[in-house]
Amino acid sequence: MMLDIEALPWKQAAASLQEANISYTIEMTRPTRNFFPVDENRLYVVRQRVAADGKLMLTLAAKQVPMEEV
Repeated sequence: MMLDIEALPWKQAAASLQEANISYTIEMTRPTRNFFPVDENRLYVVRQRVAADGKLMLTLAAKQVPMEEV
């Protein structure tokens, strides 16, 4: 059974994957421009897919810093 963890904060998603004993690999994506600042400590899952070998592949991105924190 595969979990739907897309759009979840990374810490929550990682805990769910560990609890379900699902192996995965992660890759990071970054904005092409730095117009909006991002917080590298606030990661979330933006994509999940299953590779040909059955392993879950996740793409993580950093959340945009809220305006009141800029």
